[in-house]
Amino acid sequence: MAVDVNLNGTNGVPIPLKAKDFATDQDVRWCPGCGDYSILKQVQTVLADLGKQPHETVFISGIGCSSRFPYYMETYGLHSIHGRAPAFASGLKIANPNLSVWVITGDGDGLSIGGNHMLHMFRRNFDLNLILFNNQIYGLTKGQYSPTSEENKRTASTPYGSIDHPLNPIAFALGADATFVARSMDRDPKHLKDMLMKADGHRGTSFLEIYQNCNIFNDGAFETFTEKDTKPDTTLLLEKGQPLVFGKENEKGIHLDGFTPKIVDLRTDGMTKDDLWVHDETDLIKAQILSRFFDNPTVDANAMPRPFGVFYQTERPCYEALLHQQIDSTVSSLGEGNLDKLLAGGSTWEIK
Repeated sequence: MAVDVNLNGTNGVPIPLKAKDFATDQDVRWCPGCGDYSILKQVQTVLADLGKQPHETVFISGIGCSSRFPYYMETYGLHSIHGRAPAFASGLKIANPNLSVWVITGDGDGLSIGGNHMLHMFRRNFDLNLILFNNQIYGLTKGQYSPTSEENKRTASTPYGSIDHPLNPIAFALGADATFVARSMDRDPKHLKDMLMKADGHRGTSFLEIYQNCNIFNDGAFETFTEKDTKPDTTLLLEKGQPLVFGKENEKGIHLDGFTPKIVDLRTDGMTKDDLWVHDETDLIKAQILSRFFDNPTVDANAMPRPFGVFYQTERPCYEALLHQQIDSTVSSLGEGNLDKLLAGGSTWEIK
């Protein structure tokens, strides 16, 4: 996708861009009511607010409904092949470390055929952002169950219910040593914008899972976390250095009994906020506990609220920086390489 944008004002200073400047003239071909529209709008807004320039930004996707994203961004973009967006993004970041690289994927594209590619991108820690749209269904291919679909899910491909155990994206990212792991939802634009900002501000691979409603094939999958009447009692907003509280009046909290999280009522259980678990984004063990709130056999998964926010972040050198340092160091000590000698090898034979 070519980009031709006037970046300079009368004094040669970049013109401040608005969200609409990151929107293309392409018709957006998602189903009316799809959660992807909300995500698209927030990404365009965040890029403008961060002062990004189109010629310095690239979006790379795989296959799926979410993967149409590059068509709708007035930046460079690549609609790649199924599950391989991390591989394309990794190569691009090595070739041009100055680019702002965004990977757009879904629960099917990223966690099924693309799971291995995503794993290695996390452990290598390229400085880029990976946004995973999780709607717990294959939307593009008309409603088959996906790696994140719940057990006993009835779909076109599982008419008697899925017998697969679902994959937990946050736990997967933490297990693969991702350096930034967060979750948000399409129907909370303020929170989503904040998470996108924090993801981009992290140096390293940032992973943001977004609960995204597919109103055609899996409508209401996350309704309990998004509707006004149920959201206060079912969602837990993670804030750095703050106790874990939730409820309509923040009357409930999470107390950590050893390594077991327990819900307490601050009105009746004789506890105060000082007795609650205080969120620490640098604590990997606690991040892993948080990631298992809904599939931990030692707790009541139906009663536990679903965490949203930054689960974990840490600093680690980025792969592309280490690679270029290694190349520069090698050239400095050994000199420029010789391709002919490399192809010939160190040993030759003369056949008579």
